[in-house]
Amino acid sequence: MKSLNATLIAATVAVSSSMSYAADYKQNPWTLVYEGAITKNEQGQVNIHPVKYKLNGIDIVANVYTPAGYDKTKKYPTIVVAHPNGGIKEQVAGLYAQRLAEQGYITITADAAYQGGSGGLPRYVDKPANRIEDIHGMADYITHYAGVDASRVGLLGICGGGGYSLKAAQTDKRFKALATVSMFNSGLVRRNGFMNSQVDTIQQRLQQASDARAQEAAGGKIIYAADTKLTDEQIAKLPFDLYRQGFEYYWKTHAHPNSSFRYTMSSLLDLMSFDAATNMDLINQPLLMIAGDKADTLYMTESAFPLATNAKTKELFLIKGATHIETYWKPEYVNQAVEKLTSFYGKNI
Repeated sequence: MKSLNATLIAATVAVSSSMSYAADYKQNPWTLVYEGAITKNEQGQVNIHPVKYKLNGIDIVANVYTPAGYDKTKKYPTIVVAHPNGGIKEQVAGLYAQRLAEQGYITITADAAYQGGSGGLPRYVDKPANRIEDIHGMADYITHYAGVDASRVGLLGICGGGGYSLKAAQTDKRFKALATVSMFNSGLVRRNGFMNSQVDTIQQRLQQASDARAQEAAGGKIIYAADTKLTDEQIAKLPFDLYRQGFEYYWKTHAHPNSSFRYTMSSLLDLMSFDAATNMDLINQPLLMIAGDKADTLYMTESAFPLATNAKTKELFLIKGATHIETYWKPEYVNQAVEKLTSFYGKNI
């Protein structure tokens, strides 16, 4: 893998500490919205390749990134990248996929089924089994891509994709190493609320989900959760950094029309009985979990990490000063994460 120095310097120069410099999806030929995104494919450079494939009858759209000097007759280590809840391949997942391609990896990141540019109806179904299957599906596709060394495949999950990656790697041993960035345990939060803020309403919300499914089954209107629009004033009053900065990231600085917080209310029947941190003892691959030490989601990483009792090796790496959303875009934090990931995968796949 090439030295990080040139990449880190370029990224730091390209982006100031303000989120206002994020890219406009309309100005990028692949609608990428992260700073430093590829704007054209050039021979000898990192290139992006939009691909489509079927997964259980559903059309999946993905981007494959190939490293500089890519030669399809050679064999390259490869990383599968799973995107956050509400996120898509053009946002933070694409950023990390591109940055890892800059270090010599073939990478793939796909929109989840029922979400983003992928197919599936009704839209915005958000069931854990589907998201885990999406990860298996990316491995199915990329292991047959020209130049991929199927014996050297790693997995990276970001936010909700991190929680689902924990589950995917428990059983899918094609993944030789597993890393997460700002892991978000979707089931735990949908059940108990963020930082256990909704424990008192679990049964009420399960009833709402049950009623929503009944309405769907009767052919009625699809009911969506997390479908409200907030004013700047309302966002500023939200109690958690995750939500305040999340609205800023997804609605303003890195907005994309395919990205949405909404999900079908009936999905809660599956989400609320799910927990990303169960069966962690099934992970026997090397494990790296990265999070900001100022992230209000850190408790999810810290609770899951010690449960991986059979991991070949494991490390919890904290990025000093970083919040959850800042690991998505802020150069000094992304640089630290990429440097750590490069070292980790370099040793383990």
